[in-house]
Amino acid sequence: MIFFEPFQLPFMARALAELVVLGALAGTVGVLVLLRRLAFVSDTLTHTVFPGVVIGHLMAGDGGVFWGALAAGVVTAVLLTLLTARRRVSEDAALAVLLTTLFAAGVVLVSRQTGFTSDLTAFLFGRVLTVTEEQLAQTAVVTVLVVALLAVLRRPLLLRAFDPVGARAAGVRVGLLDLVVNVAVALVVVAAVKAVGTILVIALLVVPAAAARSLSERLVVIVPLAALLGAAAGWLGLVASYEASIGYGLRLASGATVVLVLVGLYGLAHAAAFARRRAGLGRARRRTAPDDLDVLEAA
Repeated sequence: MIFFEPFQLPFMARALAELVVLGALAGTVGVLVLLRRLAFVSDTLTHTVFPGVVIGHLMAGDGGVFWGALAAGVVTAVLLTLLTARRRVSEDAALAVLLTTLFAAGVVLVSRQTGFTSDLTAFLFGRVLTVTEEQLAQTAVVTVLVVALLAVLRRPLLLRAFDPVGARAAGVRVGLLDLVVNVAVALVVVAAVKAVGTILVIALLVVPAAAARSLSERLVVIVPLAALLGAAAGWLGLVASYEASIGYGLRLASGATVVLVLVGLYGLAHAAAFARRRAGLGRARRRTAPDDLDVLEAA
């Protein structure tokens, strides 16, 4: 069957495991990003991790990419928390400065290499089909850490998201919670570097949560639904890229195909939500419309 046949190949099975875990992780963290309206912050983190990826690769090859990205992600999360806490400069301006500075530094570093074009493409857009078992283990560890962190701090994180003033009044350390969220986003980026690169990971963080939010208003439904949509997009995207390549001779980048599938799922979710709202309005109008017999009797 087309949905299972490609994953008999070991490299496709590893890619599937990586994308399913990443999709579920990013979908879960993405709900928090959506609630806090941190899409631009997340986008900044995806770009500012780039120089760490390059430095790690220069120092230790492919094995150093994860650790370089991890160091850059944690440093960036701290810097973002400090900069956005200051009010002398607007948050957007601080994020823009950090994004452009660190991303440009990464491009300068990678341009010093002889294989500049191929290295830049791999760092920015990933190569999920070359994922190793070691990288799978790293992704699994990051997933466990992030999910455990969010589970332990779920109550103060939700209070901070819905009522920041009340959170401060209740004695919640808002700055520390902001750092936790930024670190969680950075860890997702770090885990996704090899699979989808530092650019496309923003789609994994934002699109599943947005699609789930279109289908439900209950947080207890949105979180697992976002994780499910992220994992499903990874599976369907790999199937689509494999079938296009093997069956039709069309070479499609696996990571980018996953993102396009995500966007397609978002479109379907949005259309389903629109249809449901229209149906609900139609039923409401029928219930409130006066019965013809009542109109005649009133006349």
